[in-house]
Amino acid sequence: MTYEIEKLPLETLLPAMARAEDQLARLDEIVRRSPVGEGFVERGHFFDVAANMWVAGELVHIEDLVLHDARMDVRAPTHELTIAHAQLRTRRRIAMAEPDWATSEAGVAALSGGVTERAGPMNAPTNKAFKDDEAGDDDPLSRDFADIDAILERSQRLLDRMADGALPSRPERKPLVVGDLMIRDPEWDEDNRLFEWRQAMKRIEDLPAALAAAILYDAWESLEPMQNQHWLGGHLVSAYLRARGKVVSHLPAFHVGLKAIPRERRRARQREERLLALLDAMSATAEAGMKEISRLSQARDQMERQLRGRRSSSSLPATIELVLSRPIVSAPMIAKNAKVTQRGALNLIADLGVREITGRGRYRAWGIV
Repeated sequence: MTYEIEKLPLETLLPAMARAEDQLARLDEIVRRSPVGEGFVERGHFFDVAANMWVAGELVHIEDLVLHDARMDVRAPTHELTIAHAQLRTRRRIAMAEPDWATSEAGVAALSGGVTERAGPMNAPTNKAFKDDEAGDDDPLSRDFADIDAILERSQRLLDRMADGALPSRPERKPLVVGDLMIRDPEWDEDNRLFEWRQAMKRIEDLPAALAAAILYDAWESLEPMQNQHWLGGHLVSAYLRARGKVVSHLPAFHVGLKAIPRERRRARQREERLLALLDAMSATAEAGMKEISRLSQARDQMERQLRGRRSSSSLPATIELVLSRPIVSAPMIAKNAKVTQRGALNLIADLGVREITGRGRYRAWGIV
């Protein structure tokens, strides 16, 4: 199965491509210079993941994702929420890595689980995270950092074995069937599909970044390289835009713009229509990002007025940073971040005047709307 890149109708695509390139460049400069840039980047991870699930036909509430990420769930996590949180960790991992890592062969293998599947003996270091957790470490981030260290170690071993030509072959997969539903098709041939997708990426490297990213996403949708991680494609496209230098200050929230495009355009039969829709999605992503930056900047100015006359040891600055970096915050989240009681957290929220979102007495949350 291959993805043919025929002669592109540049006269039709050029206006949308120029608009997308211009809007993305403007957003990149605004984020780089804005004092709320870091908060915008972190919030963007949550919004992009929720939008990706929506595009795939699944609904995940932002507040559930934020609370699950903070390990403060108010209800049992659903299967969709678990997938969304996996995407959230993937986006953060891509954002923390070098710009060209995610779209490299080693990066795609690591993000898709290829490292684990191809090299069984390399899985041993992952047990370190569980040993650290069982040892009674009170730091909630210790397990995450241990996981990252283990992944980096496995990736380095994989690269060393690739350089030596000693990479083991992928073990044969057996079909996984539950009732009438086939969950894993052994004839899917993910290796070959990923190879064809990477070949398509090589053939478009001379095209403008926005148009190349649109073709890359369309190729992913056409080839469907991953059976159970199809959601990875959009995040790789965002990483590709960063690797090409079109957006260097953050990882674009591509799915936020894609959500604004009607499904009829995203799934059109003509590739020209699909590419136009994807380019418009990039423009919509940039426009939504600039509005979000403006909203966060205004909210930050209003909240910082409450810092006048406060002691240097006040917990308000830490609370402001938390509110700016999360779509919603709860009293337990503020209490944990500012190291105060929940009663003190409610007092901090009252001082800042942040709008309450839930409006319920049992579970209350606040955020910048």
